[in-house]
Amino acid sequence: MDQINILVTDDEREIADLLEIYLVSDGYRVWKAYSAKEGLQILQEHDIQLAILDIMMPEMDGIEMCRQIRKFSNIPVIFLSAKSADLDKILGLGCGADDYVTKPFSPLELTARVKSQLRRYTEFNPDGVQKKDASEIISIRGVVINRTTHVVTVDGEEIKLTPLEFDILCLLAQNPGKVFSTDEIFKNVWNETVYEANNTVMVHIRRLRTKIKDDNREDKIITTVWGVGYKIDQ
Repeated sequence: MDQINILVTDDEREIADLLEIYLVSDGYRVWKAYSAKEGLQILQEHDIQLAILDIMMPEMDGIEMCRQIRKFSNIPVIFLSAKSADLDKILGLGCGADDYVTKPFSPLELTARVKSQLRRYTEFNPDGVQKKDASEIISIRGVVINRTTHVVTVDGEEIKLTPLEFDILCLLAQNPGKVFSTDEIFKNVWNETVYEANNTVMVHIRRLRTKIKDDNREDKIITTVWGVGYKIDQ
């Protein structure tokens, strides 16, 4: 099995460093973030299998970060918090977290809980952790596509796509760098004989670009190859 990646998000750098020491000694690779926004960016750009989040962080707290994660990922989330009241734990678990550890904490207990959550996660996800990204999650410069739940987020914000728009986006995203003509897109997505494919596909591409905020990007997600078709580069 490939090395497992764990994200630690805590604005207290000493705690993040301590967790890194214990997790690395257990054979994990650790990504550290000191804000929720930074942590979400790491999750969108890298293949992370488990996240440990502090609750009390400035700007965006861990509760909201967990809600954002659940829009595009089902990886285990463990909260690490100084709040120990039952109501706080219920709130934390209610937003989608899998476990809740209170500060001060035993690093050995935390790593044991990490192992337990990863074991449960791999048992309920066929083929294990390392294939998750390839089969379920596609992430391209802030656009995250979950092929299982049909959820698409742009910079952490969920957007609503029609089934045809979603299928077009998946077709291009799953074949980075490959140029598809309008006829090829029509055949792959509509599964029908081509009738006026050019205009039909162009309309859907235009709507799709608007929804993923491509019009305002300098580095376009969907690129037009004039006279040929469309592509998405990784």
